[in-house]
Amino acid sequence: MKNPISNVAMNMQPSGIRKFFDIVSEMKDAISLGVGEPDFDTPWHIREEGIYSLEKGRTFYTSNAGLMDLRNEICNYLDRKLGLQYDPAKEVVVTVGGSEAIDIAIRAMINPGDEVLVPQPCFVSYVPCVQLAYGVPVTIDLKEEDEFKLTKKLLLEHITDKTKLLVLPFPNNPTGATLDKHELEEIAQVCIEKDIYVLSDEIYSELSYKEKHISIACIPGMKERTVLINGFSKAYAMTGWRLGYACAPHVIMEQMIKLHQFAIMCAPTVSQYAAVEALKNGDRDVERMCESYNERRRFVVYRLREMGLECFEPYGAFYVFPSIKKFGMTSEEFATRLLQEEKVAVVPGDAFGKCGEGYLRISYAYSIDSLKTALDRVEKFVKKLEQK
Repeated sequence: MKNPISNVAMNMQPSGIRKFFDIVSEMKDAISLGVGEPDFDTPWHIREEGIYSLEKGRTFYTSNAGLMDLRNEICNYLDRKLGLQYDPAKEVVVTVGGSEAIDIAIRAMINPGDEVLVPQPCFVSYVPCVQLAYGVPVTIDLKEEDEFKLTKKLLLEHITDKTKLLVLPFPNNPTGATLDKHELEEIAQVCIEKDIYVLSDEIYSELSYKEKHISIACIPGMKERTVLINGFSKAYAMTGWRLGYACAPHVIMEQMIKLHQFAIMCAPTVSQYAAVEALKNGDRDVERMCESYNERRRFVVYRLREMGLECFEPYGAFYVFPSIKKFGMTSEEFATRLLQEEKVAVVPGDAFGKCGEGYLRISYAYSIDSLKTALDRVEKFVKKLEQK
């Protein structure tokens, strides 16, 4: 019989995040700090709107691009938050999570052999999405001494005449790194000079703790070469609602909607009605959750440093990325033993790229009580290693 499996699919590695999540889900008394999911319930007024849409029988398909009311609210949100103006009829698509938006953006733009720059450590989906589009992922190893920021120098070192797209994942998962306006302006200058497009994944934009988030699309000359990705999972605690969106110039969006049309048809209708309510009346909910995350962020960084783990201070998302290099263990070994011996699950840093080796991703999207208990166990484990 012929091999029924695609070579691209066969060579793709499964997510390193899910491995530990699956183990901890079956381990009694284990605490997981591994999954990037808010511990907050979706705010009640948002859930209520979803329930109301069901009661009213709003279970039909929407247009491929999404409810026009939602697209209008997305544009209103981006205008008041970032000063960006998009045409809701031609430049916005509502997707099944930010992940689908990433996938269709890459497939809409990349031809076989085109190079896509992917700064790492980063979210696990970018490289596989490039491979599925028959593009060539070119990874850029970010450095702790640069606070895991993408610098102009690093960017220039990796550009070739085949470079078409730069993935810009800030605020960053897994490091929590952010980029300020000056840093974005330097990257924008390179992209304009070298004629490179940008996929700006801003799913954590509302979770910025030092400075207000700014999009590279705000930099003059960049809106016309940027696909802006965002969604509702992180800011509004709506992970299971599976709703994201993309904004892009019409010439790109036209092709993205075509791909979305054939693969998905439209995003879930109930989720779209709930998202309208989130954008209209959810600002205070976001502020409240962000304040809580910031408190947890400071606590986790303090505790990790107190127990002797080097950890640069992250200013975005809800992750810290401490170094465990001094123990002479791989990230996988450290995380496995921590889970087995102290029943705390974290994610090995190399799950987010080879340059993540020697680090761990710890999520603080959990209650302070859970974080205290888990970090007490981590400290116990660290002290045990130091005594050997």
